[in-house]
Amino acid sequence: MTTPTDPALAFPFLGGRPCLDFVATLGKRHATPVERLPDPAALARWIGEAGLAVEDGPVPVAVRDLTEARALREAVYRVLRAAMAGRDPDEGDVALVNEVAARPDLAPQLGPRHWTARHPARAALSTVARDAVLLVGGPLLERVKECGNPDCSLLFLDDSQARRRRWCSMERCGNLAKVAGYRSRNRAAATG
Repeated sequence: MTTPTDPALAFPFLGGRPCLDFVATLGKRHATPVERLPDPAALARWIGEAGLAVEDGPVPVAVRDLTEARALREAVYRVLRAAMAGRDPDEGDVALVNEVAARPDLAPQLGPRHWTARHPARAALSTVARDAVLLVGGPLLERVKECGNPDCSLLFLDDSQARRRRWCSMERCGNLAKVAGYRSRNRAAATG
């Protein structure tokens, strides 16, 4: 599988759940959005990198699958954000997530192949939708947060002991915030 030449198109797997990682395929939602699924090949690459491929090699993905994937991604995002805010999600979004979740998903397998499915791309999307249903309807929802970096819009599951995690990752946004704080303190000390 080919990797993108633009680092912004690399998939961040920082969410801690497949549905959160899938939502991250649209980056920088609060600024100029970065579409990481520009074509069917990118969706096939995400499925493989997410560990949801049924065999080695690219998953066959049709344009229809890509269109459905983007619609599902946005519905999952809106359902998650509404649930995080304690609001009722849009009925259309709930219907779409539930419809995709009701389809046959990836069947786990023992042995070298971790999954099997008759329609691998559609099954991978069903698995993502089911993960979203379980997350929104379960006790872990209260641990879903948005990265504290205003330029980042990644959602993540806070699995820290104190539940005070602020960044999608320390290597990514946390380090940027630390460097910015350090520079700001040094400027203030130099002028003050």
